[in-house]
This record gives sequence, structure tokens and C-alpha cells, in this order.
Amino acid sequence: MEYAAAKSTLCRQCGRYFSPFAPRPGLKLQTKDQAAATLEPFGFRKLEGLWNKQRTRVVGCFECKRKHEVSDAATSTNCPGCSAHIDLRDYKIATSFSRSIRTRGDVHLMAKGDLSSTSVVCRSALLEGKLRGNLQCETSATINFAGKIPGRLVANYVCVERKADVQCYRRVRVANIDIKGRMSGEIIATGAVNVHKTGVIDKGGVFSGQLVIGQANLTQAELLPEQKPAAASTLESSIPGTAGHPLPAT
Repeated sequence: MEYAAAKSTLCRQCGRYFSPFAPRPGLKLQTKDQAAATLEPFGFRKLEGLWNKQRTRVVGCFECKRKHEVSDAATSTNCPGCSAHIDLRDYKIATSFSRSIRTRGDVHLMAKGDLSSTSVVCRSALLEGKLRGNLQCETSATINFAGKIPGRLVANYVCVERKADVQCYRRVRVANIDIKGRMSGEIIATGAVNVHKTGVIDKGGVFSGQLVIGQANLTQAELLPEQKPAAASTLESSIPGTAGHPLPAT
């Protein structure tokens, strides 16, 4: 835009003077199709940017537990309450890794990975390699390898896949767990413990809680009250012909 009575003006792009009434050198008019092709990428990028801007998630602070909303594309943030740094990155481990991890992102331990960190805190984890330390997941942990877990495992939900054969040396604390493969260890669950038809409970294992086997229509097992020995003798004495007659020795 320029003043209507101006005799000359300065180009804001190249810095040259020119007359507002004279066409600039090399100026070419675009056809309708060319103009549409030029505007299409810009419009697409605008919609894409608007879509990415709307994708957000809620994360909690590790220190003060305050939750706030952040962009899904962010790799880190600071807590608005205590200003603590919050890591949001996803970790994909394919080799030996020994540093501690504390992130609101996901952790993928690949088959050739060796995670020997003393403490791993994440949103969710997929375990396909060796895990030597403690693991705490905000949502879920999927176990899909054969080996040992010497550290603690805490998660809202744990899934032991069909090909997994894992031995846990310390307690596994979960809300719900699905066992489709082989698992040896002590499980403390506040919700359901589902052992699928491909799951295995080794001989000598101990199960403490509610259990339903063989009947899919039952939703909850009921514990029967214990019967006292006196009740058995009363029932026996009520049968005609049994009272006062000792049984022959054999």
C-alpha cells in the first residue's frame, strides 16, 4: 500500500526505487489455476498447524503432583506451580543404557537393549529386552521377552504377552494384569488378575484372592463360611440309626 499521489516509492523487499504507476520488471500475471496451486500448500500448512496446535495432553509434576496442559509435540516443560523441569521425551533403547529415566513420555526397550538404570519412571513401557532396575509406569507396561526382572515393577496395567517367560524377584504392584504367557512372581493387584488360556501358573505357586476357574458365566467368586466341627457331629447325630452305635474297627 502506498499514498495515491506518490511519484515514487521504495520496494520493501529489494530496496530499489520505482514508480507506483510503472510495472516492475519481471512481473508476470498468474492464471487462476496457478494461483490456486500456490495457495493450496499455504492453506494445507495452515490447517496442519491448527491441528497440531489443538493436540494437547495433561501431564503431572513429579515434585508437587500438579497437573497442567501441554502441547503433544513438546519435549519438555516447567511446572507452573513449583517451576520443576518435566521431561516429555520418548526413549527408544536399542543398546546398553544405564542412566536414570524420569519422563512423562514412553519407553521402548528393544530386544537388543539392556536397561540397567536403577530407576525408570515413565508414562508407558514396552519391554522386549533386559530390564535390571526398578520400573514405574503411569499407565501400562507390556512384557514381551524371556528373562528375569530383579527390580520392582509398578504400573496401573500390566500385560504379559504369549511368548513371554518372565521371572520377577520382587513384588509386582498393579491395578489390573493380564497373563497370556508364563510369569513367576508375587503379584499385588487392587483390581483383576486375568490368567488367559495360554497363561501358566507353575507348580508350587500361591494364589491369594478371588478366583474363578472353568465357568465363564461367573463374575465373582464367593467365599463360603467355615463350618465348625460341632456342626458336623450335629448333622451326623440327626441321621436315624447312627446315634449310639459305634462303627466296627477295620
